Amino acid sequence: MVDWFKFLFDKDTWAEVYSSLSKNMLRTILTMVGVWWGIILLIGLLGSARGIENNFNLLFEDFATNSVFVFGGKTSMPFKGYETGRPVILRTDDIIKIQENIKGVEFVVPRNMSNSTLSYNMLSGTFTGTGDYPLLDVVAKQNLIWGRYINQSDIDERKKVIVISEDVYKQIFQKDEYPIGKIVLVGNINFKVIGVYTVVNFGGPQIDFNMPFTTSQQIYNRGGRVDWMMITGKPEYDINQIESDTKLLLKNMNKVHPDDNRAFNGFNLGERFSRLTGFLTGMQFLTWFVGIATLIAGVFAIGSILLITVKERTKEIGIRRALGATPIVIKRQIIVESVTMALVAGFIGIISGGLILMLLNRSMLKSDEPWMINPSVSIAIVFFSLLIVVILGTLIGLIPANKATSVKPIDALREE
Repeated sequence: MVDWFKFLFDKDTWAEVYSSLSKNMLRTILTMVGVWWGIILLIGLLGSARGIENNFNLLFEDFATNSVFVFGGKTSMPFKGYETGRPVILRTDDIIKIQENIKGVEFVVPRNMSNSTLSYNMLSGTFTGTGDYPLLDVVAKQNLIWGRYINQSDIDERKKVIVISEDVYKQIFQKDEYPIGKIVLVGNINFKVIGVYTVVNFGGPQIDFNMPFTTSQQIYNRGGRVDWMMITGKPEYDINQIESDTKLLLKNMNKVHPDDNRAFNGFNLGERFSRLTGFLTGMQFLTWFVGIATLIAGVFAIGSILLITVKERTKEIGIRRALGATPIVIKRQIIVESVTMALVAGFIGIISGGLILMLLNRSMLKSDEPWMINPSVSIAIVFFSLLIVVILGTLIGLIPANKATSVKPIDALREE
């Protein structure tokens, strides 16, 4: 080990490395391109995967992902005297039944949907709105820009208040006009604007405004009907089981055949979340596989070139052996040259990959709808990448090193 340190810190060692690699600089540079490209792929793809994951986590940061949406459909099987095609309607009474009978349920949030024309100062548009409870802001945090969300007082008193999306604000209000407290027409009814939020869409219909659930029931004459429910499970419970148990309970209460899969439909956010998480994990695994495979290919190119170099230096190696250089000294020199080429290419690849991620991040900051946030890699990944380069460079360097020491000095001196 002491000899290795002396060897590595000897300036003659590095003078010889430089002399060997600079004899054919173009060949040396082209040889290092493989390792450089492998590191760029590894850093760039891992950083991009992290950026996508950051964006994904930000979107779901304040959302109860262990949730399922359930809404009524039509029966597809006759049952207990009822014919096929009967509409199945959810009701507010179902909320208590679900909470009391389904194990693992944390929240049940009913919602009603309607399409209405919103008007303000001669500007108007048709939008999709919902009647909601304050609990919605707990399970799916609303990204408020101004004002507040619906509270219990709004529910109890059936207040005519409304929370609008940023898109609605841009369409019916003047630029830079402060909307809180202003009166807008929902159909022909006056509503006070109490909040403005940024829409986060999870694949369902875009909701443009919210009003108190009780107010929605009254003005749209909905009675006890509910369009759909958002059911949130406790973290330790399986949302798939909760969905299955809930639908079975609703089928029993509504006299629907247990095997009828069309009477109640649903959107399992927990399952979609798990799939997306699995996709991100698979993407990172694929990135590591592609990056390391490219690195191996690049390092093999270094080994191939060093074999050619050893062939060209056969006479030089023979002279050194004749002057007393031991096989281990020759091997060390070849291995150091291999590792040096791999490390230089690796460092350049890390810098290049970092610059690519910086440019990508800058472009995302300028985008209205960025699909990744802060694409980056950790210092640990950078050091691990360099460690892989060193290990591969050492291993591949052993091939030409053994080749260099396999030739007898007398035969090497005869080489022309």
